[in-house]
Amino acid sequence: MAALGLGLALSAAPALALDKIKLAIGNPGVGETEVPDLGMKQGIFQKHGIELEILYTQGSAETVQAVVSGGVDVGCAVGTVGALSAFSKGAPIRIIGASFTGDSNMFLYVPAESPIHRVEDARGKTVAFSNTGSSSHIMVLEAKKQFETEFKPTATGGGPATLTQVMSGQVDVGWSGAPFAVDMLEAGRIRLIMKASDLTAMGNQTSRVTTVNVQELQKRPDVYARFMDAYRETIDWIYDTPEGVKAYADWAKVSESIGKRSLSEFLPKAAVQTDEVRGLDQNMRTAMDAKYISAPLTKEQIAELIQIPARGKK
Repeated sequence: MAALGLGLALSAAPALALDKIKLAIGNPGVGETEVPDLGMKQGIFQKHGIELEILYTQGSAETVQAVVSGGVDVGCAVGTVGALSAFSKGAPIRIIGASFTGDSNMFLYVPAESPIHRVEDARGKTVAFSNTGSSSHIMVLEAKKQFETEFKPTATGGGPATLTQVMSGQVDVGWSGAPFAVDMLEAGRIRLIMKASDLTAMGNQTSRVTTVNVQELQKRPDVYARFMDAYRETIDWIYDTPEGVKAYADWAKVSESIGKRSLSEFLPKAAVQTDEVRGLDQNMRTAMDAKYISAPLTKEQIAELIQIPARGKK
């Protein structure tokens, strides 16, 4: 009877409260932006004691501002150069994970009937990027440098807004990140002219990172360690299970075949590794060339900025 009474008491006890994290992420539907949403829907973050409140922004600059102001706790898919710039100016921001490395997911495209077939053909034309400091902005600046072509970098916002401007003739060359617009490529309505991974400066560096407000990190370090473990587990589920691939395609609103192509060709699992911010020297050179930072960060500053939690035991 005593044992039965104890069991009833335990079953009546309220469930432990989940630690809440406000999270901002730019350009939904592009790149690795599906991870927080799918991880919540699959119950992975909850399993790690985390509940996410997800807000979407128009790109990296808005996401960084939300983290810096304290409006959100975590910013995902933040351009590495934008994070370097904010930190160098004293903003309360830290990096707790790599988000995308190699930039095989981003590309430049034109309408199928466009006379532009390669980057060099875009001389004097308008070439889109999302917003200042984003990985798409760095892609466009590096393309201009590598191909020695004087085109006009033009901020156009997120993927859908950019596509509208390209197809209506307001902008000559658009930017996108898989899976967005991959179906347009397959249908032959647009034509790819360059992947970001074709650029020497971007082929092996981490272009996007996961950031956190430093006050939050100092106050709840264990919560953000668990957040990163849940994020990593979600990646494994998406890439390694049929259910994950299907969920990804449903999230992206594309067919399962296009979802599989996006993951294998544009978003390989190795690119979404979280444990190392690679190519930092190149990122800092790019940031200096674009006048986002005035000097490279010191080793001490880098150690302060990048605080990636070790993987927890499964």
